[in-house]
Amino acid sequence: MNVPLSTALSGISSANERLRASAANIANLASSNQSRPGVEPTNVDKAPEREINPANEVVEQQSAAYAFVANLKVLQTQLNTTGALLDIKA
Repeated sequence: MNVPLSTALSGISSANERLRASAANIANLASSNQSRPGVEPTNVDKAPEREINPANEVVEQQSAAYAFVANLKVLQTQLNTTGALLDIKA
């Protein structure tokens, strides 16, 4: 697998995980345990827990959705470019 394709797939996976974590935080908002486990790409261990703020979660979800779409566009462009190169060589 080439690097741009792998990078785009990794970005899609990361954005998906951020969205999943934020949705879980919103779902847990009503529970008595309102600490927010974060997803930090630079910290392989557990990220520090913070209090859940619904406004921050909405921003995180929008940011994750934009990152997801941007990485899909990169993936689509890479696949289209590869297809065009294969058509030229054929």
